[in-house]
Amino acid sequence: MNTTPQSHAAPAYSADVMVVGAGPAGLFTVFELGLLGLSAVVVDALPKPGGQLAALYPDKPIYDVPALRQCTGHELVQRLLDQIQPFATQWALGQAVTAFAPLEGESTPGLQVQLGNALTHRVKALVIAAGVGAFAHRQLECPDLAPLRGLSVLTADAGLTPALEGRRVVVAGGDEVAIDTALAAQALGAASVHLLHRREALDATDDALGRLAATPSVVRLIGQITQAQRQGDALKGLCISRAGQADVWHQADVLIECLGLLPQLGPLAEWGLAMHKKQIRVSPEHMATSVANVYAVGDMAHYPGKRKLIVSAFHEATLAAYAVAERVLGGAVPFEYTTASARLQARLGVVKA
Repeated sequence: MNTTPQSHAAPAYSADVMVVGAGPAGLFTVFELGLLGLSAVVVDALPKPGGQLAALYPDKPIYDVPALRQCTGHELVQRLLDQIQPFATQWALGQAVTAFAPLEGESTPGLQVQLGNALTHRVKALVIAAGVGAFAHRQLECPDLAPLRGLSVLTADAGLTPALEGRRVVVAGGDEVAIDTALAAQALGAASVHLLHRREALDATDDALGRLAATPSVVRLIGQITQAQRQGDALKGLCISRAGQADVWHQADVLIECLGLLPQLGPLAEWGLAMHKKQIRVSPEHMATSVANVYAVGDMAHYPGKRKLIVSAFHEATLAAYAVAERVLGGAVPFEYTTASARLQARLGVVKA
């Protein structure tokens, strides 16, 4: 595959390093880069920072982060975001890297990177901290819905707008996100709201189930969508099938899919990087990949003795940041401690420069 980005679009970001992935590994990479005086732009396919911790396990306790006896995924992400606050981090959320190529004829080596919005960006290095891959929304297996996605068929992070007022809404899903989405749609003034799940039981906390029970205007539907009726780009109805019962057509203007997220390697598998199964091979001393100026940290990185732990990702982020800094600055980086270095403290904003 040709990984060369198109060059017709002007760069939208001005940063030294592009970090792909906004999970703990990516966020701590931004911190280490900032300490070394390098700016970063963070790219993530999800609409908010946090990676799989925020997307899949926001409320589950974590017990193996140094100095924290216990914290949730959400709390850890918030702490990491607070830690990088002193640095002018740029964000490209809801985007994915589709291609990259070495910069030609430049005095400083670097990369030209293209995102899914077709904009190209020049950076001095790329750090891949994509965890288990980019997350995509799971979709219902009903071919009739394909032409309506993004129009009448939405996802939870895009579907909750005032435009739901007066609309007949069906929310497909059986977890807490689906329940909260249905309740939010009702609060936005939808004409009707139905929560559709293939089973009677819902996978949600007692608190969420209690909120649903306290809102009788949100009506449960049991079954699966097998067909959809549309008029142009407008959804008109859904065929609900349930084992042992006749199919039922249900009127609907909007369908919101809340079916969880699915990790995918996506274009990353076609970038020409040396791979180990679904991980990127790196040198353990620098976290460098087989492609110049491209590094990998976190769950996506592989080397002998690799352990997929958050604490390991923090160490890898530090090694990668120092390797990037040495390459960008053209020599060894002075080793300094934050407890004693006025320069580092100034970058952190704890003392004046």
